[in-house]
Amino acid sequence: MRIIILLKPLAYLDPGSGSFIIQMLLAGLLGIGVGVRIYWKKIVAFFNKKKGTGVQDELDELDEYGGKDDVTPVDIDD
Repeated sequence: MRIIILLKPLAYLDPGSGSFIIQMLLAGLLGIGVGVRIYWKKIVAFFNKKKGTGVQDELDELDEYGGKDDVTPVDIDD
């Protein structure tokens, strides 16, 4: 039994292979970007580690994103 070791790889990358590699790199980068955008608040909170976060902080966050402060009172005269 004879084992032949080739020092020079006999591989060929055609344009389709290069395009596939570029697509996979772009998809990975975009996936990382979307993941960071979705979990940005949790990432920032992890690194800040504020003490005393409680119900009031959660209510402030709700108000910031369209909570109760977003409602305008309306006077109705009969």
